[in-house]
Amino acid sequence: MSQTFRPCSECGGEQLFGQHHDIPGSCPDSPDGECPEWICTGCGSALLADFVLYRAEPKLIPRMPSRVA
Repeated sequence: MSQTFRPCSECGGEQLFGQHHDIPGSCPDSPDGECPEWICTGCGSALLADFVLYRAEPKLIPRMPSRVA
């Protein structure tokens, strides 16, 4: 399990965060296997420390201009 210190909003300071997957690069939720989810070892709070980019589906692109942010 990978571990690092990060600020935890629930604990109120720098805490040790770890990842759920024992083998690096084995996350089934991301295309490259690198998991963006980190878990505070003190309180269990989750943190997304990265984001996963997915290739846009061509059939969805024509509808994108009609969407308002």
